[in-house]
Amino acid sequence: MAISALSDAEISEGLNTLNGWEREDNHITKTYKFTSYLAGIAFASAVGVVAEGLDHHPDLLIGWRKVTIRFSTHDAGNQISQRDLEAARAVDALGYPKA
Repeated sequence: MAISALSDAEISEGLNTLNGWEREDNHITKTYKFTSYLAGIAFASAVGVVAEGLDHHPDLLIGWRKVTIRFSTHDAGNQISQRDLEAARAVDALGYPKA
């Protein structure tokens, strides 16, 4: 089954349903902030488990008390697809950052 890139309007509409996710060129991205470095590491690990379950893996940048996630779809020509929006929802469902 071929995966199609979304139109600009579809991307904007999808991002409106997500909290804090933004378009950055041909990716969607969000930075989560934490009270400690290890909390960010735990979150990145949880994101990895979710991504593996979806078979849709983001770029992760782990920094000091923050983690940036970036999704695009290789099978859609490295463009944004519905899979990216669904993966972003799944990451947000983790409920991080924890207080």
